[in-house]
Amino acid sequence: MKSILNLSSLSRRLAATTLLLTLPWGAQAQGSTPESPYAGQTIGIAVANEIPYGYTNLKGEAQGVGPDVAQAVLATMGIKDIKWTSTAFSSLIPGLQARHFDMVAAEMAILPARCDQVLFSEPNSSYGEGLLVAQGNPQKIHSYQHFVDHDSKVAIMAGADQLDILNALGVPQERIVTLANNADAISTVSTGRADAYAATSATVAQLAELGKRTQAAQPFEDPMVNDQAVRSWGAFAFHPEAQTLAQDFNKALLAFKQTQAWRDILATYGFTEQDMQQASQRTQAQLCGK
Repeated sequence: MKSILNLSSLSRRLAATTLLLTLPWGAQAQGSTPESPYAGQTIGIAVANEIPYGYTNLKGEAQGVGPDVAQAVLATMGIKDIKWTSTAFSSLIPGLQARHFDMVAAEMAILPARCDQVLFSEPNSSYGEGLLVAQGNPQKIHSYQHFVDHDSKVAIMAGADQLDILNALGVPQERIVTLANNADAISTVSTGRADAYAATSATVAQLAELGKRTQAAQPFEDPMVNDQAVRSWGAFAFHPEAQTLAQDFNKALLAFKQTQAWRDILATYGFTEQDMQQASQRTQAQLCGK
């Protein structure tokens, strides 16, 4: 199979190519892919092993809202051969810049600082915040503000957006515990290394289902930064030079978001109807501050 790890070469080679995505979803999946300039290509995609956004199961298979949508969209472009990489969240952007893979499918939040480093697709998802606490929530933790007002510790994943939120709220650094990956959250909270784990609401809900030692903090008060409730928009990321690939993927993504198949994928991983509606309320340009 041909590889598209050489992104700049791919962009030049396909600069004059327009991908035809006007057929209905079913017709595209069944008949249009052989005509695609991407047919037969192999693409490298990275995830951060974060449930439910992008992770690998015990068989090494990629799952999550990012991988599932990516596979469906890429299929319409003629790309079926995917090389998956699981890495730390903090390594996603450096790895993409070093071209260790072509694309990130971790539902990484679109932020202006990240827009200076990578090329984002249009949003694929939208999600709010949450807290994973010990079963019974013994410290009665219901907000990020708790860690400003009380001498309790909160864990976060290295490189995740929650650090920026906690910093904006004024949580002291000595109360923040950094984890290498999302998989350590349950043991960290259940053993008391931290009193809670701050993550998105969907991540917290999925982690809470994995055992009886932890639960999602309920009720939960959304953090307010600059008088606005915090909400993120997740997207796929590409190398800055892969403009043609990103543009073609965007066209296919926007078409796929109009289908029931897209809604079914998001619902499978715990996204609500409101989350799905919010996913189309912002554009990449708006979120990048352009």
